[in-house]
Amino acid sequence: MSVRSLASASPAERERLVDDFVRLCEIESPSRRERAVADAVRADLEALGVEVEEDDSGAETGSEAGNLLARIPGPDGARTILLCAHLDTVPLAGPVQVTNDNGVLANAHEAILGADNKAAVATILGTARRLASGDAPVGVEILLTTCEELALAGAKAFDRGRLRSEFGFVFDHASPIGELVIASPTYYRLEADFRGKAAHAGIRPEAGHNAIAAAARAIAAMEIGRLDDATTANVGEIAGGTAANVVAERCRVVLEARSLDDARAGEVVSSMVDATGEAASGLECDVETSVERLFRGYKVQRSAPVVEVAAEALRASAIEPVFINTGGGSDANALIAAGLPVLNVANGTERNHQPDECVTVDALETMLDVTLAIVRTSAEA
Repeated sequence: MSVRSLASASPAERERLVDDFVRLCEIESPSRRERAVADAVRADLEALGVEVEEDDSGAETGSEAGNLLARIPGPDGARTILLCAHLDTVPLAGPVQVTNDNGVLANAHEAILGADNKAAVATILGTARRLASGDAPVGVEILLTTCEELALAGAKAFDRGRLRSEFGFVFDHASPIGELVIASPTYYRLEADFRGKAAHAGIRPEAGHNAIAAAARAIAAMEIGRLDDATTANVGEIAGGTAANVVAERCRVVLEARSLDDARAGEVVSSMVDATGEAASGLECDVETSVERLFRGYKVQRSAPVVEVAAEALRASAIEPVFINTGGGSDANALIAAGLPVLNVANGTERNHQPDECVTVDALETMLDVTLAIVRTSAEA
Protein backbone atom coordinates (compact mmCIF):
# COMPACT_ATOMS: atom_id res chain seq x y z
CA MET A 1 0.00 0.00 0.00
CA SER A 2 1.49 3.35 -1.00
CA VAL A 3 1.22 6.44 1.13
CA ARG A 4 -1.03 8.06 -1.45
CA SER A 5 -3.42 5.08 -1.46
CA LEU A 6 -4.06 5.41 2.28
CA ALA A 7 -7.15 7.49 1.57
CA SER A 8 -10.27 8.23 3.60
CA ALA A 9 -12.51 5.40 4.73
CA SER A 10 -14.81 3.76 2.20
CA PRO A 11 -18.58 3.42 2.75
CA ALA A 12 -18.06 -0.24 3.69
CA GLU A 13 -15.35 0.68 6.22
CA ARG A 14 -17.60 3.33 7.75
CA GLU A 15 -20.44 0.85 8.14
CA ARG A 16 -18.11 -1.70 9.71
CA LEU A 17 -16.78 0.98 12.06
CA VAL A 18 -20.22 1.72 13.49
CA ASP A 19 -20.96 -2.00 13.83
CA ASP A 20 -17.67 -2.49 15.70
CA PHE A 21 -18.41 0.43 18.01
CA VAL A 22 -21.89 -0.82 18.90
CA ARG A 23 -20.60 -4.35 19.51
CA LEU A 24 -17.74 -3.18 21.72
CA CYS A 25 -19.93 -0.81 23.77
CA GLU A 26 -22.37 -3.62 24.49
CA ILE A 27 -19.55 -5.73 25.95
CA GLU A 28 -19.43 -4.33 29.47
CA SER A 29 -15.89 -3.67 30.65
CA PRO A 30 -15.65 -1.57 33.82
CA SER A 31 -12.11 -1.32 35.17
CA ARG A 32 -10.66 -4.70 36.23
CA ARG A 33 -13.38 -6.54 34.26
CA GLU A 34 -11.96 -6.14 30.76
CA ARG A 35 -11.58 -9.83 29.92
CA ALA A 36 -14.53 -10.12 27.51
CA VAL A 37 -13.73 -6.99 25.50
CA ALA A 38 -10.01 -7.83 25.43
CA ASP A 39 -10.84 -11.26 24.01
CA ALA A 40 -13.16 -9.74 21.40
CA VAL A 41 -10.64 -7.17 20.18
CA ARG A 42 -7.83 -9.70 20.19
CA ALA A 43 -9.92 -12.08 18.07
CA ASP A 44 -10.66 -9.27 15.60
CA LEU A 45 -6.98 -8.39 15.24
CA GLU A 46 -5.83 -11.98 14.95
CA ALA A 47 -8.46 -12.60 12.26
CA LEU A 48 -6.63 -9.92 10.26
CA GLY A 49 -3.38 -11.82 10.64
CA VAL A 50 -2.04 -9.39 13.25
CA GLU A 51 -0.07 -10.89 16.13
CA VAL A 52 -1.28 -9.80 19.56
CA GLU A 53 0.53 -10.12 22.88
CA GLU A 54 -1.04 -9.76 26.32
CA ASP A 55 1.17 -8.74 29.23
CA ASP A 56 0.92 -9.91 32.83
CA SER A 57 -0.03 -6.50 34.25
CA GLY A 58 -3.22 -7.97 35.70
CA ALA A 59 -1.21 -9.21 38.65
CA GLU A 60 -0.38 -5.58 39.47
CA THR A 61 -3.63 -3.85 38.47
CA GLY A 62 -6.05 -6.47 39.75
CA SER A 63 -7.63 -6.76 36.32
CA GLU A 64 -8.76 -10.05 34.89
CA ALA A 65 -6.95 -9.06 31.66
CA GLY A 66 -3.59 -7.57 30.72
CA ASN A 67 -2.68 -4.82 28.28
CA LEU A 68 -2.80 -5.85 24.61
CA LEU A 69 0.05 -4.99 22.21
CA ALA A 70 -0.28 -5.64 18.47
CA ARG A 71 2.20 -4.85 15.70
CA ILE A 72 1.69 -4.18 12.00
CA PRO A 73 5.08 -4.04 10.27
CA GLY A 74 6.06 -1.26 7.89
CA PRO A 75 8.63 -1.09 5.10
CA ASP A 76 12.30 -1.63 5.93
CA GLY A 77 13.74 1.55 7.37
CA ALA A 78 10.36 3.14 8.05
CA ARG A 79 9.60 4.64 11.43
CA THR A 80 7.15 2.98 13.82
CA ILE A 81 4.34 4.89 15.54
CA LEU A 82 1.99 4.01 18.39
CA LEU A 83 -1.81 4.16 18.43
CA CYS A 84 -3.23 3.85 21.96
CA ALA A 85 -6.67 3.57 23.60
CA HIS A 86 -8.04 1.97 26.75
CA LEU A 87 -10.44 -0.95 27.05
CA ASP A 88 -12.06 -0.15 30.39
CA THR A 89 -14.91 2.15 31.32
CA VAL A 90 -16.06 3.75 34.54
CA PRO A 91 -18.63 1.68 36.50
CA LEU A 92 -21.99 1.15 34.81
CA ALA A 93 -25.28 2.05 36.46
CA GLY A 94 -27.17 -0.13 33.98
CA PRO A 95 -26.75 -2.27 30.86
CA VAL A 96 -25.56 -0.85 27.54
CA GLN A 97 -27.98 -0.99 24.61
CA VAL A 98 -26.82 1.34 21.87
CA THR A 99 -29.44 3.42 20.06
CA ASN A 100 -28.99 5.43 16.86
CA ASP A 101 -31.21 8.50 16.82
CA ASN A 102 -30.55 10.44 13.64
CA GLY A 103 -26.87 9.62 13.74
CA VAL A 104 -26.40 10.13 17.48
CA LEU A 105 -25.26 6.97 19.28
CA ALA A 106 -26.30 6.74 22.94
CA ASN A 107 -27.38 4.24 25.58
CA ALA A 108 -31.07 3.37 25.80
CA HIS A 109 -30.63 3.04 29.56
CA GLU A 110 -29.68 5.60 32.21
CA ALA A 111 -26.02 4.61 32.16
CA ILE A 112 -22.81 5.48 30.38
CA LEU A 113 -22.39 4.47 26.76
CA GLY A 114 -18.72 3.57 26.94
CA ALA A 115 -17.66 5.78 24.04
CA ASP A 116 -14.88 6.67 26.45
CA ASN A 117 -12.80 4.99 25.14
CA LYS A 118 -14.43 2.46 22.79
CA ALA A 119 -14.86 5.11 20.12
CA ALA A 120 -11.06 5.13 19.92
CA VAL A 121 -10.80 1.34 20.13
CA ALA A 122 -13.21 1.04 17.19
CA THR A 123 -11.39 3.61 15.05
CA ILE A 124 -8.02 2.00 15.78
CA LEU A 125 -9.51 -1.37 14.85
CA GLY A 126 -10.80 0.17 11.62
CA THR A 127 -7.33 1.51 10.90
CA ALA A 128 -5.83 -1.92 11.54
CA ARG A 129 -8.27 -3.50 9.07
CA ARG A 130 -7.02 -1.13 6.38
CA LEU A 131 -3.32 -1.52 7.19
CA ALA A 132 -3.47 -5.29 7.49
CA SER A 133 -4.90 -5.56 3.97
CA GLY A 134 -1.63 -4.36 2.42
CA ASP A 135 1.78 -2.93 3.23
CA ALA A 136 1.50 -0.18 5.82
CA PRO A 137 3.55 2.95 5.00
CA VAL A 138 4.96 2.93 8.56
CA GLY A 139 5.21 0.38 11.30
CA VAL A 140 2.25 0.62 13.65
CA GLU A 141 2.06 -0.59 17.23
CA ILE A 142 -1.37 -0.76 18.84
CA LEU A 143 -1.54 -0.57 22.64
CA LEU A 144 -4.90 -1.22 24.30
CA THR A 145 -4.69 -0.74 28.03
CA THR A 146 -6.71 -1.82 31.05
CA CYS A 147 -7.63 0.15 34.17
CA GLU A 148 -7.06 3.59 32.66
CA GLU A 149 -9.98 4.87 34.74
CA LEU A 150 -8.08 3.78 37.87
CA ALA A 151 -5.41 6.48 37.64
CA LEU A 152 -3.86 4.96 34.50
CA ALA A 153 -2.99 1.71 36.30
CA GLY A 154 -2.69 -0.41 33.15
CA ALA A 155 -0.43 1.99 31.26
CA LYS A 156 1.73 2.55 34.35
CA ALA A 157 2.19 -1.23 34.67
CA PHE A 158 3.08 -1.64 30.99
CA ASP A 159 6.74 -2.25 30.12
CA ARG A 160 7.74 0.70 27.93
CA GLY A 161 10.75 -1.26 26.75
CA ARG A 162 8.49 -3.45 24.63
CA LEU A 163 7.67 -0.56 22.30
CA ARG A 164 9.66 0.29 19.17
CA SER A 165 7.69 3.43 18.34
CA GLU A 166 9.37 6.78 17.73
CA PHE A 167 6.27 8.60 18.98
CA GLY A 168 2.58 7.89 19.41
CA PHE A 169 -0.99 9.05 19.70
CA VAL A 170 -3.49 8.49 22.51
CA PHE A 171 -7.12 9.05 21.46
CA ASP A 172 -8.72 9.83 24.80
CA HIS A 173 -10.13 13.32 25.17
CA ALA A 174 -13.91 13.82 25.04
CA SER A 175 -13.98 17.09 23.18
CA PRO A 176 -14.41 18.28 19.59
CA ILE A 177 -12.29 16.67 16.89
CA GLY A 178 -9.38 18.96 16.10
CA GLU A 179 -8.31 19.57 19.69
CA LEU A 180 -4.79 18.45 20.55
CA VAL A 181 -3.87 18.24 24.23
CA ILE A 182 -0.46 19.78 24.77
CA ALA A 183 -0.57 20.03 28.57
CA SER A 184 -2.03 17.84 31.32
CA PRO A 185 -1.85 18.19 35.11
CA THR A 186 0.00 16.54 37.94
CA TYR A 187 -2.57 14.78 40.10
CA TYR A 188 -2.35 14.12 43.84
CA ARG A 189 -4.80 12.08 45.92
CA LEU A 190 -5.08 12.76 49.65
CA GLU A 191 -6.76 10.45 52.15
CA ALA A 192 -7.30 11.75 55.69
CA ASP A 193 -8.52 9.50 58.52
CA PHE A 194 -9.68 11.44 61.57
CA ARG A 195 -10.02 9.70 64.91
CA GLY A 196 -11.73 11.26 67.89
CA LYS A 197 -13.45 9.79 70.95
CA ALA A 198 -16.97 8.38 71.10
CA ALA A 199 -19.45 9.51 73.77
CA HIS A 200 -23.22 9.74 74.23
CA ALA A 201 -24.24 12.84 72.30
CA GLY A 202 -27.11 13.73 74.63
CA ILE A 203 -25.78 12.76 78.06
CA ARG A 204 -22.03 13.49 77.99
CA PRO A 205 -20.99 15.14 74.71
CA GLU A 206 -18.21 16.94 76.59
CA ALA A 207 -16.45 13.59 77.01
CA GLY A 208 -16.27 13.05 73.25
CA HIS A 209 -14.10 14.40 70.47
CA ASN A 210 -15.97 14.60 67.18
CA ALA A 211 -14.02 13.34 64.17
CA ILE A 212 -16.66 14.53 61.71
CA ALA A 213 -16.49 18.05 63.15
CA ALA A 214 -12.71 17.97 62.78
CA ALA A 215 -12.99 16.87 59.15
CA ALA A 216 -15.55 19.59 58.50
CA ARG A 217 -13.29 22.24 60.03
CA ALA A 218 -10.40 21.03 57.86
CA ILE A 219 -12.48 21.19 54.68
CA ALA A 220 -13.80 24.63 55.56
CA ALA A 221 -10.21 25.86 55.83
CA MET A 222 -9.29 24.60 52.36
CA GLU A 223 -9.66 26.28 49.00
CA ILE A 224 -11.85 23.94 46.94
CA GLY A 225 -12.74 24.26 43.26
CA ARG A 226 -10.77 26.17 40.61
CA LEU A 227 -7.90 27.90 42.37
CA ASP A 228 -6.36 29.47 39.26
CA ASP A 229 -6.23 28.87 35.52
CA ALA A 230 -3.96 25.85 35.99
CA THR A 231 -5.04 24.44 39.35
CA THR A 232 -8.06 22.71 40.92
CA ALA A 233 -8.81 21.03 44.23
CA ASN A 234 -11.72 18.87 45.30
CA VAL A 235 -13.18 16.96 48.22
CA GLY A 236 -14.75 13.87 46.69
CA GLU A 237 -15.65 11.49 49.52
CA ILE A 238 -16.51 11.74 53.20
CA ALA A 239 -17.77 9.02 55.54
CA GLY A 240 -17.88 8.62 59.29
CA GLY A 241 -19.84 8.23 62.47
CA THR A 242 -22.15 5.45 63.65
CA ALA A 243 -25.38 7.07 64.82
CA ALA A 244 -26.96 10.46 65.43
CA ASN A 245 -26.74 10.02 69.22
CA VAL A 246 -23.02 9.16 69.25
CA VAL A 247 -20.19 11.68 69.07
CA ALA A 248 -18.43 10.50 65.94
CA GLU A 249 -15.21 8.65 66.69
CA ARG A 250 -14.06 8.29 63.07
CA CYS A 251 -14.31 10.13 59.77
CA ARG A 252 -12.54 9.54 56.47
CA VAL A 253 -12.13 12.13 53.73
CA VAL A 254 -10.71 11.69 50.22
CA LEU A 255 -9.51 14.75 48.33
CA GLU A 256 -7.49 15.63 45.26
CA ALA A 257 -5.33 18.43 43.89
CA ARG A 258 -4.35 18.98 40.25
CA SER A 259 -2.24 21.56 38.50
CA LEU A 260 -0.50 22.05 35.18
CA ASP A 261 2.35 23.37 37.34
CA ASP A 262 3.92 20.37 39.08
CA ALA A 263 5.27 22.45 41.97
CA ARG A 264 1.92 24.20 42.45
CA ALA A 265 0.14 20.84 42.74
CA GLY A 266 2.56 19.87 45.51
CA GLU A 267 1.99 23.16 47.31
CA VAL A 268 -1.79 22.73 47.23
CA VAL A 269 -1.78 19.21 48.57
CA SER A 270 0.68 20.24 51.29
CA SER A 271 -1.67 23.02 52.38
CA MET A 272 -4.51 20.49 52.51
CA VAL A 273 -2.45 18.23 54.75
CA ASP A 274 -1.67 21.20 57.02
CA ALA A 275 -5.39 22.02 57.26
CA THR A 276 -6.23 18.48 58.39
CA GLY A 277 -3.56 18.58 61.09
CA GLU A 278 -4.62 21.97 62.44
CA ALA A 279 -8.31 21.03 62.49
CA ALA A 280 -7.67 17.72 64.22
CA SER A 281 -5.48 19.35 66.86
CA GLY A 282 -8.02 22.10 67.49
CA LEU A 283 -10.75 19.56 68.32
CA GLU A 284 -8.49 17.13 70.21
CA CYS A 285 -8.57 14.49 67.48
CA ASP A 286 -5.87 12.56 65.70
CA VAL A 287 -5.48 12.38 61.94
CA GLU A 288 -3.51 10.11 59.65
CA THR A 289 -2.92 11.34 56.10
CA SER A 290 -1.76 9.52 53.01
CA VAL A 291 -0.67 11.39 49.89
CA GLU A 292 -0.02 9.73 46.54
CA ARG A 293 0.95 11.33 43.26
CA LEU A 294 -1.09 9.27 40.83
CA PHE A 295 0.40 10.81 37.72
CA ARG A 296 2.70 13.63 36.75
CA GLY A 297 1.76 16.41 34.37
CA TYR A 298 3.39 17.19 31.07
CA LYS A 299 3.73 19.93 28.48
CA VAL A 300 4.37 19.15 24.82
CA GLN A 301 5.90 21.79 22.57
CA ARG A 302 3.90 22.68 19.47
CA SER A 303 7.06 22.17 17.43
CA ALA A 304 7.43 18.55 18.59
CA PRO A 305 7.27 16.06 15.68
CA VAL A 306 4.29 14.24 17.22
CA VAL A 307 2.32 17.51 17.35
CA GLU A 308 3.29 18.54 13.85
CA VAL A 309 2.20 15.17 12.45
CA ALA A 310 -1.20 15.36 14.18
CA ALA A 311 -1.75 18.96 13.12
CA GLU A 312 -0.92 18.21 9.51
CA ALA A 313 -3.17 15.12 9.55
CA LEU A 314 -6.07 17.25 10.80
CA ARG A 315 -5.47 19.86 8.11
CA ALA A 316 -5.39 17.09 5.51
CA SER A 317 -8.83 16.13 6.83
CA ALA A 318 -10.03 19.76 6.44
CA ILE A 319 -9.95 20.34 10.21
CA GLU A 320 -8.00 23.18 11.76
CA PRO A 321 -6.02 22.02 14.82
CA VAL A 322 -6.72 23.66 18.17
CA PHE A 323 -4.09 23.36 20.91
CA ILE A 324 -5.52 22.97 24.41
CA ASN A 325 -4.63 22.28 28.02
CA THR A 326 -6.70 19.80 30.02
CA GLY A 327 -7.47 19.20 33.67
CA GLY A 328 -7.76 15.46 33.09
CA GLY A 329 -5.25 12.67 32.81
CA SER A 330 -4.87 9.93 30.21
CA ASP A 331 -2.50 7.14 29.26
CA ALA A 332 -0.45 9.91 27.64
CA ASN A 333 0.67 10.97 31.14
CA ALA A 334 2.00 7.48 31.87
CA LEU A 335 3.66 7.00 28.47
CA ILE A 336 5.35 10.40 28.55
CA ALA A 337 6.57 9.71 32.07
CA ALA A 338 8.03 6.46 30.71
CA GLY A 339 9.94 8.39 28.05
CA LEU A 340 7.79 8.02 24.92
CA PRO A 341 6.67 11.23 23.16
CA VAL A 342 2.91 10.93 22.66
CA LEU A 343 0.02 13.29 22.06
CA ASN A 344 -3.53 13.01 23.36
CA VAL A 345 -5.93 13.62 20.46
CA ALA A 346 -9.59 14.56 21.04
CA ASN A 347 -11.96 11.92 19.64
CA GLY A 348 -15.27 13.78 19.41
CA THR A 349 -17.14 11.92 22.13
CA GLU A 350 -19.46 13.94 24.37
CA ARG A 351 -20.25 13.99 28.10
CA ASN A 352 -18.04 11.05 29.07
CA HIS A 353 -18.67 9.51 32.51
CA GLN A 354 -22.29 10.75 32.38
CA PRO A 355 -25.51 8.79 31.75
CA ASP A 356 -26.19 10.95 28.68
CA GLU A 357 -22.81 10.17 27.10
CA CYS A 358 -22.96 10.00 23.31
CA VAL A 359 -21.02 10.17 20.08
CA THR A 360 -22.21 10.86 16.56
CA VAL A 361 -21.69 8.55 13.62
CA ASP A 362 -20.09 11.49 11.85
CA ALA A 363 -17.53 11.89 14.66
CA LEU A 364 -16.64 8.20 14.49
CA GLU A 365 -16.20 8.34 10.74
CA THR A 366 -14.19 11.55 10.94
CA MET A 367 -11.88 10.06 13.56
CA LEU A 368 -11.24 7.04 11.36
CA ASP A 369 -10.24 9.40 8.55
CA VAL A 370 -8.04 11.41 10.95
CA THR A 371 -6.35 8.26 12.25
CA LEU A 372 -5.64 7.09 8.70
CA ALA A 373 -4.30 10.57 7.95
CA ILE A 374 -2.02 10.38 11.00
CA VAL A 375 -0.53 7.14 9.69
CA ARG A 376 -0.12 8.65 6.22
CA THR A 377 1.39 11.87 7.54
CA SER A 378 3.78 9.96 9.80
CA ALA A 379 5.19 8.31 6.67
CA GLU A 380 5.48 11.59 4.79
CA ALA A 381 7.00 13.68 7.61
